Amino acid sequence: MINETLLDIAMSHADRLILKAQSGDDEAFNILVSLWYKRIYNYGFKYAGSHDMAMDIAQNTFIAVHQKFSQLREVGSFKTWLYRIAINCSHEEMRKQKRVSGMSISFTNDRENDEKEIEIEDDIRYQPDLKLQRQELADLIMESLQYLSEEQRIIVIMKEYEGLKFREIAETLDISENTAKSRLYYGLKHLRSMLSNVIHEH
Repeated sequence: MINETLLDIAMSHADRLILKAQSGDDEAFNILVSLWYKRIYNYGFKYAGSHDMAMDIAQNTFIAVHQKFSQLREVGSFKTWLYRIAINCSHEEMRKQKRVSGMSISFTNDRENDEKEIEIEDDIRYQPDLKLQRQELADLIMESLQYLSEEQRIIVIMKEYEGLKFREIAETLDISENTAKSRLYYGLKHLRSMLSNVIHEH
């Protein structure tokens, strides 16, 4: 295939990479990390709404993968196994942050950190209006995600952002596909409601 990228080639040999990494091949493991790191980081960022926490979630996820590789029984289940670990690491990171702060995390305040302000200012100064509107909408959706129940937020991220199938989501979370579909339906319904209220306020 002429347009096949190195990523496509690597992903087509993922099963072999997983087996080699399981056997202790560090080079194969590092390639797996490079293939999946961005997706796990993106999941962590959508889940926590924080760059720093997403970095910690991704790092801890792959540390756990390395430590628990022997527990993966079927190579074909790697994706759902990986996301299960990422979800557990997300929970642990959230608990850790709450212990450090001594109170519930305010996602609204988190969105006001200096790094985020710099990004927004850069958009305003250098980007055309259309891109700014898209960025504002993306920020609004990100903030709204944090107000969903954790069960709904996880499934919305996995389905709408990560592109997992309902079968994969159900396997990852150990729930039925119907339960996954129901949580997605209500999660998206709540998101639409929140976005509609904010837009009408403006």
